[in-house]
Formats: sequence, structure tokens, C-alpha cells
Amino acid sequence: MPELPEEFIKRIQKRRGEDFPAFLRALELPQRKKGLHVNTLKISSEEFRKISLFPLKEPVPWAKDCFYHDEEKAGGDLFHFAGLFYLQEPSAACAAPLLDVRPGERVLDLCAAPGGKTAQLASALGGKGLLVSNEIDGRRAEILSQNVERLGISNCAVTCAPPEKLSERFPAYFDKILVDAPCSGEGMFRKEPNAVKEWSPENVRRCALRQREILEHAAKMLAGGGRLVYSTCTFAEEEDEWQIEEFLKSHPEFELLSMEKLLPHEIEGEGHFAAALYKKEGARARGREAVPERCAAAERAFYDFGGRCLETLPEGAIATLKDGRMYLLPGGAPDLRGIRLLRLGTELGEWDGNRFKPAHALALSSAVRAKRRFETERETAERYLRGETLEAPPGAEDYAAICFEGYPLGWAKAVRGMFKNHLPKALRKYAKN
Repeated sequence: MPELPEEFIKRIQKRRGEDFPAFLRALELPQRKKGLHVNTLKISSEEFRKISLFPLKEPVPWAKDCFYHDEEKAGGDLFHFAGLFYLQEPSAACAAPLLDVRPGERVLDLCAAPGGKTAQLASALGGKGLLVSNEIDGRRAEILSQNVERLGISNCAVTCAPPEKLSERFPAYFDKILVDAPCSGEGMFRKEPNAVKEWSPENVRRCALRQREILEHAAKMLAGGGRLVYSTCTFAEEEDEWQIEEFLKSHPEFELLSMEKLLPHEIEGEGHFAAALYKKEGARARGREAVPERCAAAERAFYDFGGRCLETLPEGAIATLKDGRMYLLPGGAPDLRGIRLLRLGTELGEWDGNRFKPAHALALSSAVRAKRRFETERETAERYLRGETLEAPPGAEDYAAICFEGYPLGWAKAVRGMFKNHLPKALRKYAKN
């Protein structure tokens, strides 16, 4: 880790007091344990522990279905490709549980990339209700969308919009809102060296001002009786405790439910802050629902494919975009016209005016199960993830989901005794250890 800025050390020494030496020693040590969240949309924690290809350690105490581990190459694990878990810094997992999300609610993850907290919120919803995951940065929003696809989240909209645009569209709409605000990143110093290099008192002040703006828009979007969780990965009071104090002064309709700060010399994890707020007053707006664009020919092509290759046909409204891409919309999907939308529900596939080609998201969906499934051994599964063609069993035809231990990795199409690989080229990143 680069040398800590002198001004940062002075500020922390003044604020930490007697435990400053222990705090400083912890920052100088390398990160000791990593974490992951089990995607319970696809598998229970108990079952995942039985089949995991690397050992899980003790549960993360503040987050359900999260565990410590020591695996260095967990991102290359077959079950990671299958969407059975999300790699998540342990302390970062503390915020989402404070929202107390229940199935059927409308939930907004306002600053969502790369997707760890979205994964936790989706598990809590259990496929029921609506999750809007937003990221203002376009590149990071793409990564968020890819993770939502890999995890098979069927009731999520991934948007790329500034908070002010969303608050105009969704006043008093959401039951629960998570604001994992962009911050000065002090809590990630030993994990991300660039955060040390970019730190300055001026940046702390800039972050605090931006956070205040984001909180104002979040407050507008929260329905009466709803809950707001604000979190950061910094130690700065200007961005943490003082931010909440100022917000409550200007918003008497809110009350503080809880506030906690995780410090690296006290816990197994990096630094994190989270506060849960309750909105005592206010209405709950119904909002405008999406009216899907329909194409009868495209829908017939999909249902023809589904009858051959899917165990059950999914229920819900199908939207066909002008470029031929088809989506299965979540129930009560909102009208998002005018907002940059990367994903809404489950991408079914693409219709070219003649035939239907299934999307990778359809194979990985937690809500849809393929009828045609080809189970592979580990070596064959690794070959598939490298983009290789596989030998098909006698009599195989049409599309099949290539599976490992029963969990789909993607589609392949049987052609003359071979499985043509339909894993998107951008995802063919598997390399042998």
C-alpha cells in the first residue's frame, strides 16, 4: 500500500483517539479474508457449501448467506460463471440487510455498480416485486448489467441515469432505497492503492456535497413508511455521521433507526459505514406501468422455441424491441421511456424476422429452466467456457443448456453430432489454473 497522506493520519489520530495505534496497524496489514454472497435465487447456502469447489470459512456475521474464503481465483470458478455466488468484500455486505427487504416490494439500488448489494437485495426479494439497479457511469452500468444477467435476476431493471432524472420520474414510488454513495474511499485504502493516491481533504468535501445531493433525490423517491439505507466505504465523519445528522435536521419526516461503522482493527473486513432511516410521513405513488411493444410473429417464434427447449413457458408480458431483442418483463414494470435502460427483466433472445435465437440470459435465468440439458464433467465444462465445440450425444438436436453439477453455463446447439458453442465471445475468459 502507498504511504498514507500525512493530513489523513492527523485527522484519523484526532478522531480515533486511544485506538489510533491499533487502527493504523490494521491499515498497514494486507487484507486477510475475502468474502462472497451465495445467490439464493439459484441455490441455498447449505447446498452451496456442499458442492463448492473451494472451502468456505465462517459466515460473515452481519450478512445472511455471506461467507469468508481464502480462494485466490474464485472469479474463475465454474460456479461463479453459473451465477451461484457473487464475490463481495465482507464489510460491504453490511448495508443491504439493514433495508429489511421483503418479497413483493419496490426496491431501488441507486448507486449499484458493480452489483454486490443488488445481488443481496435480489435474494431478499426472491423473484417477487421490483428491483431497479441504477448506475450513473455508463461503463460501470454495463458491468452491473452483466452481473445481473449472470446471477439470473428476473425482476430487475438496470438503468443508467443521474439521480435527479429518476426522482423526477419516481416521486414517492419505492418502498426501500439503498444509497451506497460514491465516497473518498478511505475504508478501501489497503485493498485499492489508487484510493490512497487520490485522497485529499478537498475530495472529502466534494464527496460530501455530492452525497447530500444524492440523498435529497433519494428522499423524494421514497414512499411514506419506507426505509432508506445510506452507506459509504470511508471513515470521514463529513461523509458519514455528520452527513446523516445534517440530513435529519432538514428532513423531520425521517427518523434514524440504526447507525454502524465497521473498522478494520475491530472486524474481519475493510472500513464501512451504514445508517438506516425511516420515512414517517408521505404517500406511496402508484406510478406508470410499462406498455410493452408487441410483435405477434416474434412471440410465436419464441413460444415455438420454448415448447421444444424449455421445461415450462415463462409467464408475463413479452416486449419486442425494434432491433428484434425480446424481454420478459417483471410484473408491474415501470414506464422507463426517456431513461437509459440496459436491462429490464429477462432477455429472452433475438428474432431476426425468421427465427428465434435464445439469449445467454435465458440460460442463466433463475426463473426459467431449460428442458434440454447436457451435463458435463469439469474438464468439458472448462472447454465450453473457452468457447470450444463439444461432442453431442446421439440423437441430440436443437438448443441445449450446457450444465455443470446441474447448473447451466450457457447455450449450445446440436449440429451433425456436435454442440456448436453459443457462449457469448465476451464471456469466454476461462483459463486453466
